[in-house]
Amino acid sequence: MNGTQHAHPRPGSGSGSGPGPGSVIVVGSGPTGLLLAGDLATAGIPVTLVEKRPRRISNLSRAFVLHARTLEQFDARALADDVEAVGRPLDRLRLFGRLSVDLADLPSRFRHLLVLPQYEVEKVLERRAVAAGVEFRHETETTGVRQDPAQDTVTVEVRGPGGKTETLRAAYVVGADGMHSTVREAVGLPFPGRSAIRSVVLADVRLAEQPETLLSVNAVGDAFAFLAPFGDGYHRVIGWHRGRNVPDSEPLHLDEVKEITRRALGRDFGMHDPRWLSRFHSDERQVPAYRVGRVFLAGDAAHVHTPAGGQGMNTGLQDAANLSWKLAAVLHGHAGSGLLDTYQSERHPVGRSVLRSSGGIVRLAMAKRPWTLALRAALTTVLDHVGPLRRRATGHITGVGFRYPAPRGSHRLTGTRVPDVALAGGGRLYEALRGGRFVLITPHAPTPDAAPTPDASTTPAPGAEPYGAGAGREDRLAVAHWASGRRTTLLVRPDGYVAWAAEDAEAARTEAALDAHVG
Repeated sequence: MNGTQHAHPRPGSGSGSGPGPGSVIVVGSGPTGLLLAGDLATAGIPVTLVEKRPRRISNLSRAFVLHARTLEQFDARALADDVEAVGRPLDRLRLFGRLSVDLADLPSRFRHLLVLPQYEVEKVLERRAVAAGVEFRHETETTGVRQDPAQDTVTVEVRGPGGKTETLRAAYVVGADGMHSTVREAVGLPFPGRSAIRSVVLADVRLAEQPETLLSVNAVGDAFAFLAPFGDGYHRVIGWHRGRNVPDSEPLHLDEVKEITRRALGRDFGMHDPRWLSRFHSDERQVPAYRVGRVFLAGDAAHVHTPAGGQGMNTGLQDAANLSWKLAAVLHGHAGSGLLDTYQSERHPVGRSVLRSSGGIVRLAMAKRPWTLALRAALTTVLDHVGPLRRRATGHITGVGFRYPAPRGSHRLTGTRVPDVALAGGGRLYEALRGGRFVLITPHAPTPDAAPTPDASTTPAPGAEPYGAGAGREDRLAVAHWASGRRTTLLVRPDGYVAWAAEDAEAARTEAALDAHVG
């Protein structure tokens, strides 16, 4: 994660239409692809986003929750206020029965989860991507991906409107094209795993009676149900019944959805006027590698899991936040291509952990045998009364508890997420991170030979200023100072994790760390 390579690779080159040398093609315009493309374009990287669907945001989506860590990433992009304005906060997440997650003590500026449908998230991210200059290719299907090591390029074959075929070339390609990823298939990666739960019913309905809580979720006996509002008068219902293990193709009627909901939640809230009814099965799968040469996978193209805990969309967005700044650093020549290997070492373990936790929640919710019911009751009691375990579980579900691997001998903070700390001058860290910069937080002002005078166009936030040091880093590094008397010097990556830290660090040591990590 922290050992940036110093050999600067030549960006890809080659003939053919499309974005060309030094560029990135992102396949898939869901939340993961939109965040990644927007980040790259904001960093000055030419980006083409290929999407087989027409240009419209569908209101038929499965994800409904943004967790605290994702809200922090949105804050670092000045987007948190946009999603908070259309979402509804919830300070407790109920999982099943008496087991719930209290977010009031979460070590974050966002001590809640935000309930809003995925399409609202996509609207915010698409506006940003368009403003940043992302080239969108809608109604364009990816039909093949081929790497050319001799020219450091990736060729993407596409079929556009009217069946027109075209060849696009770029330095890197990111497949964010979902569970049935064409990119994943093209690079020959398996997608091992299994179906965790079958014949899940899904319905978008109006309700005659409003639920008492914003999110309603419970498992009773052989039934499980989840109920969440769209905000447009409709509610999403997801349910499952042990006795109805039928194929996804089996027709679904509203009466079945009502019956499952009554079993799990005690009543059906007068459901009527469904605009969507379907069945699906929930898989647990993960690719063994998130990178194959110059091709990367992110979001559901890399990992899928049960919807328990609302972690799916959030995990994909964190993939994008981890990968985007690394691609930008390599393409701008500030880091060697070895930095991109850390995408695998950092995000693959997180994906595996989410598979385990979401699957564990579902299995406990579906518990039927006496020993599994006893385990569920014991777990509920333990999490209610053992603070460290409760905080760890909350950290994993909300994303704030994950840390990345650090080199042997590193400072204990290396690889950890940094909360939104206060900075001298009235600013805060996640404002200083805006623009995709590293932020160096020091206990006192550094003494560079030629520190520039900050102006309104280069100062990231109150309490932060560009760091000159004669090294031309003003576009990618800001220096800030602790609002407190803390003596730790902290180099924070653009995604909000610690790249390097030291106690009472002298200037030469700090400069060496900047050379290694910022370039």
